[in-house]
Amino acid sequence: MDIVTGAIAKLIPKLGELLVGEYKLHKGVKKNIEDLLKELKTMNAALIKIGEVPPDQLDSQDKLWADEVRELSYVIEDAVDKFLVRVHGVEPDDNTNGFKGLMKRTTKLLKKVVDKHGIAHAIKDIKKELQEVAARRDRNKFDGIASIPTEAIDPRLRALYIEAAELVGIYGKRDQELMSLLSLEGDDASTKKLKKVSIVGFGGLGKTTLAKAVYEKIKGDFDCHAFVPVGQNPDKKKVFRDILMDLSNSNSDLALLDERQLINKLHKFLENKRYLVIIDDVWDEGLWKDINLAFSNRNNLGSRLIITTRIFGVSESCCSSADDPVYEIEPLSIDDSSKLFYTRIFSDSGCPKEFEQVSKDILKKCGGVPLAIITIASALASGQQVKPKHEWDILLQSLGSGVTKDNSLVEMRRILSFSYYNLPSHLKTCLLYLCIYPEDSMIHRDRLIWKWVAEGFVHHGDQGTSLFLVGLNYFNQLINRSMLQPIYSDMGNVYACRVHDMVLDLICNLSHEAKFVNVLDGTGNIMSSQSNVRRLSLQNKNEDHQAKPLTNIMSISQVRSITIFPPAVSIMPALSRFEVLRVLDLSDCNLGESSSLQPNLKGVGHLIHLRYLGLSGTRISKLPAEIGTLQFLEVLDLGYNHELDELPSTLFKLRRLIYLNVSPYKVVRTLGVLQNMTSIEVLRGIFVSLNIIAQELGKLARLRELQIRFKDGSLDLYEGFVKSLCNLHQIESLIIDCNSEEASFELMDLLGERWVPPVHLREFVSYMPSQLSALRGWIKRDPSHLSNLSELILTSVKEVQQEDVEIIGGLLSLRRLRIWSTHQTQRLLVIRADGFRCMVDFYLNCRSAAQIKFEPGALPRAEGVVFSLGVRVAKEDGNRGFDLGLQGNLLSLRRVVLVKMYCGGARVGEAKEAEAAVRHALEDHPNHPPIEINMLPHIAK
Repeated sequence: MDIVTGAIAKLIPKLGELLVGEYKLHKGVKKNIEDLLKELKTMNAALIKIGEVPPDQLDSQDKLWADEVRELSYVIEDAVDKFLVRVHGVEPDDNTNGFKGLMKRTTKLLKKVVDKHGIAHAIKDIKKELQEVAARRDRNKFDGIASIPTEAIDPRLRALYIEAAELVGIYGKRDQELMSLLSLEGDDASTKKLKKVSIVGFGGLGKTTLAKAVYEKIKGDFDCHAFVPVGQNPDKKKVFRDILMDLSNSNSDLALLDERQLINKLHKFLENKRYLVIIDDVWDEGLWKDINLAFSNRNNLGSRLIITTRIFGVSESCCSSADDPVYEIEPLSIDDSSKLFYTRIFSDSGCPKEFEQVSKDILKKCGGVPLAIITIASALASGQQVKPKHEWDILLQSLGSGVTKDNSLVEMRRILSFSYYNLPSHLKTCLLYLCIYPEDSMIHRDRLIWKWVAEGFVHHGDQGTSLFLVGLNYFNQLINRSMLQPIYSDMGNVYACRVHDMVLDLICNLSHEAKFVNVLDGTGNIMSSQSNVRRLSLQNKNEDHQAKPLTNIMSISQVRSITIFPPAVSIMPALSRFEVLRVLDLSDCNLGESSSLQPNLKGVGHLIHLRYLGLSGTRISKLPAEIGTLQFLEVLDLGYNHELDELPSTLFKLRRLIYLNVSPYKVVRTLGVLQNMTSIEVLRGIFVSLNIIAQELGKLARLRELQIRFKDGSLDLYEGFVKSLCNLHQIESLIIDCNSEEASFELMDLLGERWVPPVHLREFVSYMPSQLSALRGWIKRDPSHLSNLSELILTSVKEVQQEDVEIIGGLLSLRRLRIWSTHQTQRLLVIRADGFRCMVDFYLNCRSAAQIKFEPGALPRAEGVVFSLGVRVAKEDGNRGFDLGLQGNLLSLRRVVLVKMYCGGARVGEAKEAEAAVRHALEDHPNHPPIEINMLPHIAK
């Protein structure tokens, strides 16, 4: 709730803890704490009320008072935290005197703010202020949506985004119009020359959605293709580098090239290739001219270049020739707007009569703009419930004159502002935090949630509830309210998100008003004053802009959070300047030995208040031993650092650590250290070779996710691990690997015999040779223990039998299956219609030893399918027409269908006949999924 109440929401429980803790405080000190708590609670209530009022409706005196109290709360919390560090550190004898000094200072500061506000008696006047704020709020009242205790992503939402794509282009009139402008059909000269098309329209109309839909539909007709978002103030070198990376699927040596060299490389790569390139969200004519220069090579192979822009001047500059058309995107029709709106709120049940007129009035205000329609509909669809009609009427009155071409930006911001102020306070803070990310960023869900936790934005619900799971609930609520755009995995799960540029514009402006985050992007833009910097985002978008290190921010010692994006690491301040830093994220910045910009990580031991340290992908080769001094550290991400060989033993002294990622695997060498990490919930990438260390895992009672690899070991080692696993009752994700093939079978047998998977288990991955007997044992003993299993990956199974297929197919929550068989004896496997009812991503590879057939109605929800076909086996067993049950089947396919066709022992003609039969069966599929057939002459190693 920082954006609303500053640090007060976190400060109140800290002061409460001091009252009940064993701090031996003097009675007078306790009385001061109690008085301060009362005042802070009253202020907290007033600030929450103020936070519910849009800035343009807020009294200026209230705003000034709220700003001062918020700033004061940070000062008080910093003082409390410094005191707590002393208490838990090296100065235990100074508790009382230290806190007396703290109380004297905070009371003085509090009185100063109260006096500035003109209040003689603090409690009396704060109560009066609260009444005035509440009265103003009542005049503009719209009841906030209550926070839902547990919330999953609304299952209708994914269908909604597919629906939006269809309405905006993929199956509609727009799609056909744009395809016609691209002139893809025919063999005349006009279709062979490079054609440029620009899609233009104001923000929120769906330009990107339309371009992406067409891109996905036609990219298979080109030799290479790229879809590159640009946005405001782009770095030209990065744009050309991204184009080359997309086209060639390679980034080798591109970082070393200047702009001219990148253009030359692009010219050379595109020679004799038919390409499709889409440049999304271009704002600047100068940038377009440089891009145009890079694509001036006219190879007359039918290549296509598309840009999207909201600026007509850019569009006209792109398509100055009569042969290069401009497509002005129009708002949705009334019918399509209604369909999109009702799908989000009422699903397929249709609009009840009482909502018909107010729906029409709201849709009129939305002006056919998909972003406005989805955002407002999500605000009215509270979870699975529809909000009462009187709230629809209040919303209608708040929408102003509605969205038109002339006032699109102002009115879109009004619509988005309504949705923002409709959020509970804690979600406001979490949403505004996303302004730390550059435009068009793909924001990984888990990393974002852990940062929320470390920032103190996530608060416990029930005692003992994982803060990450509470934060996941926050994330899902923001997705459900359409404030974040979900990015789905192949399983249909949301693993990341993006922020629409108009939502980003809104939250950046709100953050600026509240002095919540300072963004330095290398364009001369800083999002709030430098006098009270609490959170910093260093982006430095222009790589050629050699910014100086930050020495001019006077309050750098007060910074609580800093996130640095490459290449802005060059302007990072020295770590010694930070006094109360809680979040330090350097992910993907080059800190390797080859980097001349490597900051001195040895200073990290100075950051005693640190909760989050992000060093993923930084190429570090050594972690300083001082890491062990960070006793408040909760999250340490060391993933994707292949150069890092060892972990210092001091790391395992961090008893408050909740998340530790050291993948790829790092060896734990020191005995008796893992058991210290009693708070750990996520442990990824540990390499275990000793039995005693395997046994220590059993003491990590809160562990939810474990990724572990075993070196060649004894039976004792595996028995110790399985015994530990039996004590981990919260495990949701288990990923196991083993160096030894023989030992792998022993480990899987032990798991099958002695381990009962907890009911929470949702992911089981084995990267080692195994048999399916363990899985059979779990299911036969008690299938309810796998009732939540949604992902099963077994990369090297000895054999898959029909019984196994049917047992696995009966797992009701399974959404992703990936199995590789190595020694297949059963020659035919049938995927039954009554199994795999929730399967989204299906992969079964039995190599050359079997054929796989699908019954009518099989895999009804599968969007992607990969399977193998042994051509010789099918022929020998009488399937001469290679009928695998594909025709008119698998009706949900959308992504690629990959068939691994093993041709060993078959004639060339038989292999071609099998390929033609499979391709013919899939070509008439109503969704036209991409088809890929790999012809393999022998069993792949």
